[in-house]
Amino acid sequence: MAVSVESQLQIDNPEVRVTQWRLPPGSATGHHRHEMDYIIVPVSGGEMTIVAPDGTRSKAQLQAGQSYFRKAGVEHDVLNETYIDIVFLEVELKP
Repeated sequence: MAVSVESQLQIDNPEVRVTQWRLPPGSATGHHRHEMDYIIVPVSGGEMTIVAPDGTRSKAQLQAGQSYFRKAGVEHDVLNETYIDIVFLEVELKP
């Protein structure tokens, strides 16, 4: 049985959308494309597996409180192949 990713919309106004994401062990976001520039703010540390559109896999280390920025257009699937929850805030910057 697939494990579901949990999301909680915290802010959605004309300037920004902030969503808290929780990826339990064994979950995946599904392939998606980011339509806006975004910032990820890890709430917990952990290791995510990133799958590119061509199937290439890479690991991304998250450290609580260590944010990073990406431009719109990023496409990937994000998997939690660990034994702990991964929690982060996604801050999308609206045009």
